[in-house]
Amino acid sequence: MKSFDVARTAFGNTMRSKMRTALTVIAIVIGAFTLTVTSGLAAGVNQTVDDMVAGYGDEDQLFIMPAAAMGMGEDTGPGPQEYDPDAAHQESEFGQAMLSDEDIETIEGIEGVTNVDPIFFVSPDYLEAEGTQYTLSSLGFPADSMAMELVAGDAPSRDAMEITIPDTWLTMFDEDAADYEDIDPEIALGETVEIGVSNMVLEQDTVEAEIVGVSTQNLAGIGGAPMPSHALNDELYEIQNSGLDIERPDAYVQAVADVDGLADNEQRLKEALQDEGMVGMTLEDMLGIIQSVIDAIAWVLYGFALIALLAASFGIVNTLLMSVQERTREIGLMKALGMSSGKVFGLFSMEAVVIGILGSVIGVALGLGGGFLANGWLTGSGGPLSTVGGLTLFALNVPALLAILGVIIVIAFLAGTLPAARAAKKDPIEALRYE
Repeated sequence: MKSFDVARTAFGNTMRSKMRTALTVIAIVIGAFTLTVTSGLAAGVNQTVDDMVAGYGDEDQLFIMPAAAMGMGEDTGPGPQEYDPDAAHQESEFGQAMLSDEDIETIEGIEGVTNVDPIFFVSPDYLEAEGTQYTLSSLGFPADSMAMELVAGDAPSRDAMEITIPDTWLTMFDEDAADYEDIDPEIALGETVEIGVSNMVLEQDTVEAEIVGVSTQNLAGIGGAPMPSHALNDELYEIQNSGLDIERPDAYVQAVADVDGLADNEQRLKEALQDEGMVGMTLEDMLGIIQSVIDAIAWVLYGFALIALLAASFGIVNTLLMSVQERTREIGLMKALGMSSGKVFGLFSMEAVVIGILGSVIGVALGLGGGFLANGWLTGSGGPLSTVGGLTLFALNVPALLAILGVIIVIAFLAGTLPAARAAKKDPIEALRYE
């Protein structure tokens, strides 16, 4: 019997008991479906993160903040601590630890750092558009503008008095619209707004800015608040820090350092900053927690899928053992006609593989179809996750799919070896006498 004949016969034999085979295949389908959806989910979110990282361009940048602001300051234990006037990062704004001018000089002095761009923390009072004032408790950081997901316009120019607004704020320009998604984002471009900010003695002043872009919030939260240009942010800070006769030292919420060969010097730079009480993070570091959570969820789902496949493997064993029992005389006849034990083993092993192929192909197809449909519904217009800009919830991962098919076929083959070996060992004379 040729290999093609073995495969054809194996397929026909699996269809003898359709109900029993179908139940076994369904168990494999569940496992294959779960594996496919899980791999697609992990691939989709990781693709989103990669796209966001790519949005920052080719420049090697390190985002630097005080260790205390990141909850990574020195662990001094419980109870009140003695005040140290010489301690680093005593400068603070609204109770938040800040970088000082000395810190910026320290960063500039680290080998490999070519430029440092300090960012002021600004807390304006309101944004006024078309005669109406809207609460504006905070602004985005100008350094994050390159990673914004824009639905219209461009990111603010560094030296111009420009700003972007999130798409959820479009109702400022069309209050009659039922939802901001019904408003053309182009309506806001070129509009002038006023931003009100209070100084140290609570006197308000305003700064005009032109809207040059409309953003949508991405997975990292960037784009969910108005994003000022560097020039606008600095102007607002000057007003916020004025009003007193004394001169207050500048304080920065973060600094963005350009580094030559960041990939080769990343660990050294981070250690140097840590020694100075600061934390340096790449964008991959900041988004890494998202990937870690998704990867953890994926491994849990992989575990459930493998449990389903383990249960399915017992189903294959049971199905083929019953098949061997029912076809004892047929096995005896095949061997009496000259079919070798190896061919008998191959025939029953192939039946197990056929069951594995059927279940894996159906499960993968259902997983891909369900994944892409869910991705379109959840992230598409009007979907629950449509407000997360640039989000890809499910993506095609060809190597993972091939691995899933391979693993399932191997599991099916291994599950079929016991029944196949039992069939191959049967004595043809005894098998022919079996009733």
